[in-house]
Amino acid sequence: MIKTRLIPTLLYKDLGLVKGEAFDSWRRIGGVVQSIRVYNLREVDELVFLDISATGEGRPPDFEAIDEYADNCFMPLTVGGGIRTVEDVRKLLAAGADKVAINTAAVKTPEIIRDTARVFGAQCVVVSIDARARPGGGHEVFINSGALATGLDPVEHARMAESMGAGELLVTSIDHDGLLAGYDIKLIKAVSDAVSIPVIASGGAGKPQDFVDAIQQGHATAVAAAAIFHFTETTPSEVKAYMKQAGINMRI
Repeated sequence: MIKTRLIPTLLYKDLGLVKGEAFDSWRRIGGVVQSIRVYNLREVDELVFLDISATGEGRPPDFEAIDEYADNCFMPLTVGGGIRTVEDVRKLLAAGADKVAINTAAVKTPEIIRDTARVFGAQCVVVSIDARARPGGGHEVFINSGALATGLDPVEHARMAESMGAGELLVTSIDHDGLLAGYDIKLIKAVSDAVSIPVIASGGAGKPQDFVDAIQQGHATAVAAAAIFHFTETTPSEVKAYMKQAGINMRI
């Protein structure tokens, strides 16, 4: 049985780490290297670093900065933000990233999923899906860090990503993000049940039980979170111990 991973998320904007609510109201939370060093000591399984302003500013990833962050990171590192070409992916992997998270480009030029998987392997291709709930039911995919609606259904988008060669999906509820009120279980379950590749639940975790619910009710393979680790006393090791006690096969 695949072991469940606990994955903190670092969001980078304007030369520092931030955390907001529903992809807005950003608060500064410190430096990248300092945070990576803390997580090195806290028994997390992987780390996700997302430059949330790169795409909106029309710039590529900061490869030099990623090289520095990777040198300080002693766990698998996924990097996203500003990726537009397979060459961007190559440079990120050369800089030390273990996986890349592709969001906007996966909508605008989905062939990047296929081409990246063919060159570097599906295991390093994470398609990031940000979604909002529709007023009439269901969800819609948004890109450019939640700024642009696409009209796409996240389940259909997830199936497309899998068919193009994605090895994993990072599914984030924009509505739940940063609110510490729990994951959007309907969204996570809908996507998880529609694909056979691993799904990382993201957006909304506020207590250890929320992580359990994402796995047991949402059928996710892994759980990602940020605000709970920045704004509460809860630690990754406490969450992992709680999940293990709930019967979930954790990497401990």
